[in-house]
Amino acid sequence: MSMTGLEGRRAVVTGGASGIGAACARALADRGAEVVVADVDGEGAHRIASEIGGEVWEVDLSDLTMIAATPLRADILVNNAGIQTVSPIEEFDPDRFRLMLDLMLVAPFLLVRAALPGMYERGWGRVVNISSVHGVRASPFKSAYVAAKHGLEGLSKVTALEGGPHGVTSNCVNPGYVRTPLVEKQIADQARVHDIPERDVVEKIMLTESVIKRLLEPGEVADLVAWLCGPSSSMVTGASYLMDGGWSAR
Repeated sequence: MSMTGLEGRRAVVTGGASGIGAACARALADRGAEVVVADVDGEGAHRIASEIGGEVWEVDLSDLTMIAATPLRADILVNNAGIQTVSPIEEFDPDRFRLMLDLMLVAPFLLVRAALPGMYERGWGRVVNISSVHGVRASPFKSAYVAAKHGLEGLSKVTALEGGPHGVTSNCVNPGYVRTPLVEKQIADQARVHDIPERDVVEKIMLTESVIKRLLEPGEVADLVAWLCGPSSSMVTGASYLMDGGWSAR
């Protein structure tokens, strides 16, 4: 692996067993970081960790009591873990709504809270939150996801303001639809709520607002994440980087 600026840094990537998280784990390891692959999918986490020479943290991030009591040694924290549910508000299960906010907003808060003291002590830290175009735009039938990502945007900015004097930056990366299992799993639900065939979902729903008519690749997102963690981005904080093919330019 090439050594390009993150040697000796310890990175924790949540949802690191697949998709964007796995791509981020690879990209950070390729730049010299020691990577902890955190995921509820232990088998997948072990597979990625073995590939990159990293560590495994098999963890259920919805267990907030456990997360709140867990110390975290991280120079780099990538909050990526997430789930999706596509449903009208009047049919949305309240327990599912709460679970999604716990996983995608409360858990990142607890992880940042645990990581910041060590980052402050060392005078260096990078927090990268994998948000979404849905952190700045809404879509119907995604109330929990949109609410969680909007909240994550605010958390990221407050972290930037508090962390800046201590050498800690915090930013969001905001992809549109990425070629991941999370996106593939929602095709059937999107077809149901929009009453269209599954074969039409990518073109007519997922890419309709995008000027560039293709899905993002996980590695493209990971390249931006790695740059935000690297030596040339130390003045970048409190920002949200949209990778949405022009969706939010409308």
